[in-house]
Amino acid sequence: MNKTIFEKIASKEIPADIVYEDDLVVAFRDVRPVAPVHILITPRKAVPRIAEALPEDHAMLGHLLIKAAEVAAKVGLEKDGYRLVINNGPDGGESVPHLHCHILGGRQMMWPPG
Repeated sequence: MNKTIFEKIASKEIPADIVYEDDLVVAFRDVRPVAPVHILITPRKAVPRIAEALPEDHAMLGHLLIKAAEVAAKVGLEKDGYRLVINNGPDGGESVPHLHCHILGGRQMMWPPG
């Protein structure tokens, strides 16, 4: 199976503006931002989407969300707020089949988002 672009970024095969990384996750600036701050945080493990996460992924999923909050604070979004988005499948807006969370901030988010 071919590696996703996120796997290639995590393994440094493709350059990216990485803002955080550890053994489980990598966070980097989106190349097509939809907000003044748009960072993707993705697990190093190749999980195609949240609907395909397994029970044994629960620690990694919790780590992903905790680190998303830490990254948001690190880039100055903690005071005014931010949005976390996980897309699942084509109708959910998924464009890369590798679980990832969008950290969006730096402007007022609208509701409903769709």
